[in-house]
Amino acid sequence: MSTFDQLREGLSRAWDTITVGWRELVERAGDALTRFHPPRPGADMEPREERLARSGARWSVLAAEVSVGRDAVEVAIEVPGMEPGDFEIQVAGDALVIRGEKRVERTRTEGDYHVMERAYGAFERAIRLPEPVEESGAKAEYRRGVLRVSLPRTRPQQARRIEVRAG
Repeated sequence: MSTFDQLREGLSRAWDTITVGWRELVERAGDALTRFHPPRPGADMEPREERLARSGARWSVLAAEVSVGRDAVEVAIEVPGMEPGDFEIQVAGDALVIRGEKRVERTRTEGDYHVMERAYGAFERAIRLPEPVEESGAKAEYRRGVLRVSLPRTRPQQARRIEVRAG
């Protein structure tokens, strides 16, 4: 086998591996891939913080877990670097919609970043709910970078006998 054939075969295997990996990522975590919209120029940010927010990633994975218990649907979503008041949560149809804005944390005043993988800005993530829920009884808690939302399950209507009368 020539060197060119070996190179082509190696590239073909590498491409196949990338393709399989991408398909698996999309299949398993496609919904978790969330777009972040950086703040608009002139927002209430210092120029350095604004530059950091704009140079960061535009997409990030906000991984979630949804489980159905006896009385509630429980949703846990990883959203590090925020405060409890930074979230807006609502139920829209059969989805839990979580909106927020992740702001730049100013921890350093000098030096330059060489790697900036964290995403900053406004985001929205919709998580499909497996069952109907009662939005009015929902409770949310944010601790250690994880937002947990408990949504009471809608009780199925009891079957009711309908009497048939002679006409």
